[in-house]
Amino acid sequence: MTTDETTEIATTGRRVLEGVRSVVVGMDETLTLALAAILAGGHVLFEDVPGLGKTLAARSLAQALGLEFRRLQCTPDMLPGDVTGSYVYAPTEGDFVFRPGPIFTGLLLADEVNRTTPKTQSAMLEAMAERQVTVEGNRFPLPQPFHVIATSNPIEYEGTYALPEAQLDRFMVRLTVGYPAPDDETRIIVDRVRRQTPDVRVPAVVDTEGLLALQAAVERINVDQDVVRYAVDLTRATREAVNVSVGASPRGSQALVLLARAVAALEGRSYVRPDDVKRVAVPVLAHRLTLTPQAWAQGVDPGGVVAAAVERTPVPPTVAAAR
Repeated sequence: MTTDETTEIATTGRRVLEGVRSVVVGMDETLTLALAAILAGGHVLFEDVPGLGKTLAARSLAQALGLEFRRLQCTPDMLPGDVTGSYVYAPTEGDFVFRPGPIFTGLLLADEVNRTTPKTQSAMLEAMAERQVTVEGNRFPLPQPFHVIATSNPIEYEGTYALPEAQLDRFMVRLTVGYPAPDDETRIIVDRVRRQTPDVRVPAVVDTEGLLALQAAVERINVDQDVVRYAVDLTRATREAVNVSVGASPRGSQALVLLARAVAALEGRSYVRPDDVKRVAVPVLAHRLTLTPQAWAQGVDPGGVVAAAVERTPVPPTVAAAR
């Protein structure tokens, strides 16, 4: 990994975030982790109450990264074919032809994903894990790069379906937005009044080929074996927590390392520090935990379980950083 490559990732990432932050206010850390997840090749789940700008953030990231963007408004009557596509009869050809669904794009926004049925939610599993869909036994590869940003409303239960653990595990991170500070909320409204239109657009910083090059460069970020073992120990600590019936899987420890690597790259470093792993631990691991019934009834926060695991997991005393 050369210094020029790390500088390019950091510079491009800063430009992307500056563009997105020009229209999305008060989400600095959330946007940084969302961008890092995309650079690491992962998918993002935004979970918070409506009206906080989750959809705007997803659309703005897609625009800044030069990705083709499609929005899928999830509803209870949606079918798997509405996501993946289906075969339709073409009279001119006298045969059935495949019509691709909205999932054939660079970045798919699955808005309110918990409003659609588990059968339709599962239609995204193959796409998120293998970058392909299978319809009537035929395989159709998805464009590269391909990413999913989904939003979910955690406080509404009427007409919603909880995401199954298998699908939650496909998301590299689950991010919460939170209410903006008073100054940020004021700026949101003032900016809207000045624009005199609800429409906003972020100029593209890179194109598809440029994003693929950045993702390939992130893959070359060095990760010391001690840091990898620290991520493994941290993940294993969630499996031994008192309030957890099922802890994070090896996919969780891998996601820790991959996202920490992307965070390091955005900061212009060619190596990963334990602090990078700590920074992403809660967004990466909390949604992968299955709490015991007692803990769930008592309102135990999975994020608190992960934070406690971070506190009691020893950090490597020395890490040889390859520069």
